[in-house]
Amino acid sequence: MQDAKASATDVTNMAEFVRRAAQSGAQRPALHHADRVMTWGELDAAVDSVAAGLRGLGAPASDGQPARVAIALPNIPEFAIAFFAALRAGLVAVPVNPTFTAPELRHVLADSGASVLIATDGVAMTVSGVAAELTALKWSYTCSGEGASMLARGLARDATTAVPPPLAPAGGEDVAVLLYTSGTEGRPKGAILSHRALIANHLQLDAIEPPVLSADDVVLLALPLFHAYGLNSGLGAIAYYGAAGVMHERFDADETLALIERHGVSVVVGVPPMYVGWTQSDAAARALRTVRLAVCGAAPLDPAAAKRFTAITGHQVFVGYGLTETAPVVASTVASPVAKVGSIGRPLPGIEVRLVGVTGDIVWESDGAEQDEHASDTLETEAPDSPGTDPGEIVTRGANLFSGYWPDGRGGPDADGWWATGDVAYADGDGDLFLVDRIGELILVNGFNVYPHEVELVLAAHPGVAEAAVLGAPHERTGQTPQAYIVRAPGTPVTEADLVKHCERNLARFKWPTRYSFVAELPHSATGKVRKVVLRDERA
Repeated sequence: MQDAKASATDVTNMAEFVRRAAQSGAQRPALHHADRVMTWGELDAAVDSVAAGLRGLGAPASDGQPARVAIALPNIPEFAIAFFAALRAGLVAVPVNPTFTAPELRHVLADSGASVLIATDGVAMTVSGVAAELTALKWSYTCSGEGASMLARGLARDATTAVPPPLAPAGGEDVAVLLYTSGTEGRPKGAILSHRALIANHLQLDAIEPPVLSADDVVLLALPLFHAYGLNSGLGAIAYYGAAGVMHERFDADETLALIERHGVSVVVGVPPMYVGWTQSDAAARALRTVRLAVCGAAPLDPAAAKRFTAITGHQVFVGYGLTETAPVVASTVASPVAKVGSIGRPLPGIEVRLVGVTGDIVWESDGAEQDEHASDTLETEAPDSPGTDPGEIVTRGANLFSGYWPDGRGGPDADGWWATGDVAYADGDGDLFLVDRIGELILVNGFNVYPHEVELVLAAHPGVAEAAVLGAPHERTGQTPQAYIVRAPGTPVTEADLVKHCERNLARFKWPTRYSFVAELPHSATGKVRKVVLRDERA
């Protein structure tokens, strides 16, 4: 069978990949969830039905944009149906974290101006408490019980016209999704992602040879679908390739290992806590034997966890870098000839990257050329021969970039198409990138730059430390000083004195943390990033 992605360059609407997958193999499984299997033909028909119902509502456009459809569901087939139906209907999908509190839901729903909400019963109840403040919200549907059929009937019942109008030909530069940033640095903002941006990232990944995925793959969909990584690199990828997805609502190491073994999962798309959990399970060796490709993103992966995974499976973990605003992948070790420890790899084909210094000078620039060699499944353990460039902010350009922040497109790419990510990296002599830190996280100690990520890696290497986060704190003599938040490893009574000695052996003096706080856990986003804004707020 040919992959459903064939002739993908002429697709302008993301939902068209569902149609193509159904045409290529209607009886092939699209989604596995619990004991339920939905074929591509069934998914396409459900998307058609719900899309017609959404159009029949006659939801008014506003702000010059089509109506917004908020989707607050876990990883269940109804999420995929609602998402692709909104796109097929020419509307804008707004994925929402279903575990949000009332204030968080109120912000996203009010800011996006969503007029339709498709949600769990719990979310609907929470929203009912703030409904008076959501003047744009007109229709609300829940997805319990019969799920997709109930949703389709509810939409048909509420349609304002007896026969829904023809589906709108949306695509290209039209807004497909509003994805709200995780809020690690402040209140979430809605990133405007067009159909063009979403599709471009698949084309860029697909330019890697040999192909990363195929229609024969079974992909674990355990990342939250309201996040760009789970949404486009997970759900979007199985539609693009016509592959199968195994959905799981909340990550649990043993439960997901059982699913991987049961369904013969061949591709896992994960975040660091998933790999840590898997490699600590006795079931890992048996359950992971069918996995041929493992990718990790969203946060730095502990090299020790990566080595354990390789020892168990015989395969390395490919590490990638991206953001919500880049739909999401910018670079990956899968695009490098050799995947190096600590590297985020090279830019995907078709994506340009510059590293820009503090004075505005370009310290490194990718050549934008197509990838010469596919990454081997061999992990480089030695440090790169070249010390590489000075650190610089990652500035990128490509068709995968967002169109700015909702509602007016502010903060988007400049007139030449370049967008500054706020992340700092350096490039080694081979052109592989190494992430350093966020610009806003930089700590200045007596005028010297201290990158928290470097200090965190050193602290995490101590056997008594399970996790570490470092922030800049005011200091009367040096201006700032590193402050470390430490989660002790189970059963280890590591002390501040132990860590002071450890840092003295591994870091220059000005990088040593002078303040330590031992905590039970660190606050994390849905994809495993430490929410340092919460630590700052608690400290204040």
